[in-house]
Amino acid sequence: MNMKSNVIVALLAGGACMASVACGSKSGNVDQAAAEEKPKVTTEVVHVEKVDQISVFTGNVEGYAVNNITPQSSRRISRLLVDVGDHVTAGQVVAEMDESSLAQAKSQLATDKAAFERADELYKFGGESKAAWEEAKNEYELSQSNYDNLLENTTLCSPIAGVVTARNYDNGDMVGADPIFVIQQIRPVKIMVNVSESLYSYVKKGMGVDVALDALPDRTFEGKVSRITPAIDPSTHTFPVEIVVTNSDEMVKPGMYARVTMNYGSRDNVVVPDRAVVKQMGSGDRYIYVYQQDGTVKYQKVELGRRMSDRYEITEGLADGDEIVVKGQNALNNGVSVERVNE
Repeated sequence: MNMKSNVIVALLAGGACMASVACGSKSGNVDQAAAEEKPKVTTEVVHVEKVDQISVFTGNVEGYAVNNITPQSSRRISRLLVDVGDHVTAGQVVAEMDESSLAQAKSQLATDKAAFERADELYKFGGESKAAWEEAKNEYELSQSNYDNLLENTTLCSPIAGVVTARNYDNGDMVGADPIFVIQQIRPVKIMVNVSESLYSYVKKGMGVDVALDALPDRTFEGKVSRITPAIDPSTHTFPVEIVVTNSDEMVKPGMYARVTMNYGSRDNVVVPDRAVVKQMGSGDRYIYVYQQDGTVKYQKVELGRRMSDRYEITEGLADGDEIVVKGQNALNNGVSVERVNE
């Protein structure tokens, strides 16, 4: 082999050696980069806590009893004795109607009463047939009933104690389809709310509730469950519950928007930061990444309970002492190795 050939061989050998070194160096960098590419996460150990079982429902305040004051037939109003905002007592006269029909009915009653008394006297001595006596009796009773009805519908009284919340006519108007007055009992008031069927066994008659009103943001009122409807609405899967508020100071008004808070006691459940909860795309399922002893994370489905500010109650899926990912979970997949960077 000549000198030129020896040089070429030496150059090739050196190149191979350099390539080998370079390859070794590149392989080491890949391994190091792979190690550095582990997702960094922050974890937190979660524990069981006592969690108040609270639900909030909304509804509108209503008068405990509502009465529409109106005569049975169309009549002309002679005099209105109360107005919107007035308090009335049970039995108080609130309106007087035109008495012309009542006067006619009173005259007819007197005539029929006298006719029956004559027929009754004759019947006792056999001077009148039973058929004639019964006819006179029926005429008298019909006149009496008509007079009593007109009397009741000429002087209109409120059957309840409450507040006048509407007036639809003025003096001299003919009464049409609308009532003359609407009177509502506001001591107490009631609120109707629709409660989820899953809570049916927890709602009890007489249980206390808290009532908050948008119109009175600085106050909370005490209420009680007064009635529970024993049937579930199949379309909404809810059942109506009636709440009564004493309202002794009459601050709560019909029509106000109310939020009713029910407390069913407490349960021992795991509580987690809300930022740890991941929603699965395309479904309503919720997940949390649980850190494993081998340095990987597990994608764990959970059931959420009550939300408390920035925390969630977990009713199913986690155990006391689980270590969960609270930061960095957006870049994770089930089973991936992670690097903890807890502060």
